[in-house]
Amino acid sequence: MRIIPAIDIIDGKCVRLSKGDYATKKIYNESPLEVAKQFEAHGITHLHLVDLDGAKASHIVNYKVLEKIASQTSLHIDFGGGLKSDDDLKIAFDSGANQITGGSIAVKNPETFKGWIQKYGADKIILGADALGEKIAISGWLEESDKELIPFVHGYQEEGIKYVICTDISKDGMLEGPSFELYKRLLSEVPEINLIASGGISTFDELPKLAELGCEGTIIGKAIYENRISLKQLEEFILK
Repeated sequence: MRIIPAIDIIDGKCVRLSKGDYATKKIYNESPLEVAKQFEAHGITHLHLVDLDGAKASHIVNYKVLEKIASQTSLHIDFGGGLKSDDDLKIAFDSGANQITGGSIAVKNPETFKGWIQKYGADKIILGADALGEKIAISGWLEESDKELIPFVHGYQEEGIKYVICTDISKDGMLEGPSFELYKRLLSEVPEINLIASGGISTFDELPKLAELGCEGTIIGKAIYENRISLKQLEEFILK
C-alpha cells in the first residue's frame, strides 16, 4: 500500500482544515517545499497536493507551489483543487504534476472529465470521490450533490477510471480513524478499482488494516502534522 502524505495549500502555505471547513484553518508551515523535502528524506515517494484556494476559486491558483516541489524533489505528485478546464489541466501538468485529481468536475461537467481520461489516459487522471453520508460532495465540500458514492465510482470505472481517492468528509481532519466499513463495501462492489483511502487516519495501527482491506494507497494529513504518526514509522512501513 502506497503511503501518500497530503499538503493542503492556502496562500502558498501548508495548512489543514477539519471536515473541509475553511474557518478551521491551521497553518503548519510557511513553506510547503520544506515539508515535501522532509517527506522525501524519509523514503516517501508520493505526494497529494491540494490547492484549497483553487477549490474555492474554481480554477488553478497555487501552481507555483506545485512547480517548486516538482522541480526540487523527486516526489510523484497528484494535484487537485479547482481544476475545471483544459487550461487548468495543462497548467498542472506543465507545472510538474504526475497525476491530477478531479472531483467536482466529474459531477458537474462529466463530458469534460471523460475527455480528460481519453486525452491523458487513466494512469494520469484520478477520480476524487468525496462523500458525506455516502452522497458525493463538491466545490471544496461546500455543496452536496445527489450522486450516490458507489454508483458514481462504478460509472466512472466503466469510463476507464483506475484510481479513486475516497474521502469520508465526516472523518477528515478529525483524527478519529478512517471509514473502514465504507472502504470495505466500496472494494467489494467495485473490486477492480485502485482505492486510495483518505480522511481520519489517526494512528499507525490503522495503516496495516487499510492495507489488509485492499486499499492501494492511503492519504495521511493531520496525523503527521500533529505528530500522531511519525515520519520514521512511515519510513519503516514503506521499507517492509
